[in-house]
Amino acid sequence: MIRLILAVLLALAGAAPLAAEPGDIDAAARGVVRVVIVARGPEGVYPVSHGSGFAAAPDRIVTNAHVVGEAARDPSLRVAIVPPESGGAVFGRILAIDPRNDLALIALEGPARLPPLALAGGVPRDSGEVAAVGYPMNVDKAQGLAINDIFTAQPPVKSRGFLSGSRPSREFDTVLHTAPIARGNSGGPLLDGCGRVVGVNSFGAEAGSADGEFYFAVSMRELLPFLRHNEVEPRVNATPCRSLADLDAAEQARTTREQQAARAALEDRAATARSRQERARFEAQVRVLTERDDRLLASMVLLLIATGLGWWAWDRRTPAAEPRTSAWPRRNRIAAAGAGAALLGAIFLQATRPGIEEIDRLSAAPAPGAAAREPVALDGEAGTRRLVCRVDQQRSRVTTSATDDVPLAWNARGCVNARTQYGFSQGAWSRVLVPNDEQEVSVNSFDPDRGEFRTERYLLSQDAMARARDARSRYAPPSCGGADAAAVLGEQQRGVLDALPARPNERLVYSCEATGQ
Repeated sequence: MIRLILAVLLALAGAAPLAAEPGDIDAAARGVVRVVIVARGPEGVYPVSHGSGFAAAPDRIVTNAHVVGEAARDPSLRVAIVPPESGGAVFGRILAIDPRNDLALIALEGPARLPPLALAGGVPRDSGEVAAVGYPMNVDKAQGLAINDIFTAQPPVKSRGFLSGSRPSREFDTVLHTAPIARGNSGGPLLDGCGRVVGVNSFGAEAGSADGEFYFAVSMRELLPFLRHNEVEPRVNATPCRSLADLDAAEQARTTREQQAARAALEDRAATARSRQERARFEAQVRVLTERDDRLLASMVLLLIATGLGWWAWDRRTPAAEPRTSAWPRRNRIAAAGAGAALLGAIFLQATRPGIEEIDRLSAAPAPGAAAREPVALDGEAGTRRLVCRVDQQRSRVTTSATDDVPLAWNARGCVNARTQYGFSQGAWSRVLVPNDEQEVSVNSFDPDRGEFRTERYLLSQDAMARARDARSRYAPPSCGGADAAAVLGEQQRGVLDALPARPNERLVYSCEATGQ
C-alpha cells in the first residue's frame, strides 16, 4: 500500500507544471520597456501616463492599444520608450493600433535596439506557472519615485501566478491567469517557464474583498496575426519547455546507460576474445603436437631405412676369396648413399620438429582473413570531415533560437568550415562567441568521436555582457589550423568562460552525420 501511495505521489510530481526559471525570466526582462505618454510644456517634456511593452523585434515594441490610444488621438502627445537598463529614453512612433484586440505596435526612433522576446507557439496551454513582467504604478509610488524618475532606466517588476484557462472577452481572445498585475502593467508580457510570451497583459477582473484575483492577457491567437499583418516576423518557439535540471538528470541517466552498455559490450567482447583465444590455442596445440608426432614417426622410418640400407651395403661387400678392387661395387655405393640420405633426412626432421613454445606463437597470431577496421572517410589533404548536424529535441532546451540544421566541416586540428579555430582544453573542443551587437554569449562545442555538436547560449544583462566583452578583448584568437592553435585558444577562452553564469539559458544538442559529399 505504501509503495502504491509513493508511486501516485511521484506520478503527480512528474505531471506538475514546469516552474518558471529565474534566469529565463531575467533574460526576457531585458526586452521589457516602460511606455510613457509625454507632453511638452513650458518646462520641457513631462509624463502624462505610462504602461509597459516588450520588444517583438530589435526596433519594434508591442503594447496595449489603450496605453497609447491618447497619443494616437492627440498629435501634441508623443510616445517615449524607457529601456530596462542603462541608456536614456527614446521616442517611439505608433505604427499600428487595433482597439478591437487592444494591441499596438511602436517603432523605435534612433539607433536604440533591444533583445526581442520569443513567442510561445503550438497549442495554447490551460495550466502551468507564468510570470507577468512590467511597470506597475503602485510599486513606483511605494518606492517613492518622483514623476520624472520614470524616464530613468529601472528593472521591470516580476510577479508569478498560474494560467487559469482561455477566456474570450471584449471581442478578442484572452488567457486568464493569476500573476498579479496593476495599472502600469498593461502591455507587458505574460511569460511561460522558458521566458516565452504567452500573452500581452491587458486588464484585471473586478474583485470584491472575498473574491480571488484574476487577470486577462491578449492571447497568441490575436498577437501573431497582428504582428505578421504589420510585417513583423517574431521569434516563435513551439518546442516543449524543459528545465536544465531535468535535462541534466536525463543526460546523467543517459550517460549511465551508455556506460553500462559499453561495459556489457566490453565484457561480451572480452568473453568472445577469451573463447577465440582458447580455441586458437587448442587448434595450435593440436597442430603442433600432430606435426611433432608426424616428424618423429617420419624420422624413425628414415632411420630404419638408413639402417637397412647400410647393413645391406656392408653385408653385400666383395667376398674375401674374390680379388679386391679399389672401390665397392656400384650397387653397394648406391645403398650406402641412400642410407646416408635417409640418416640426414631423419636428423633434419628431428632438428626441425616444432617445440612446445610454438603453441604460444601460433595462438597469438591474428586469424587469417581478419578484416581491418574501416578508416574514417576524410576529404582532402587536411583530413576534413563534412557533416550535417540536426538538433535532438529530446536533449535540448530551446527558448529563443532557431533549430535549423548546421553544416559542419571538421578538421582534425579543430578548424571548422575552414575559417573558425576551436580551442582544446580539458579534453574538449569549444569556441566562445561574444558578439558586439547582441546581448548573448554562445559556447559551441564538438565531440568528434561521438559526432555531437552543442550550442549553449547565455542571455546576459548589459553589465554581464560588458564583462564578457572585456574578457574577450584581452586576446586575439589564433589563425585556423596552426600547430598549437587549439591549445592556445583553449587557454585564452578561460577568461570569458569564467565571466559567464553557472548555467546557460539555452542548450541545443545536435547529432552529426556524414553528408557523403
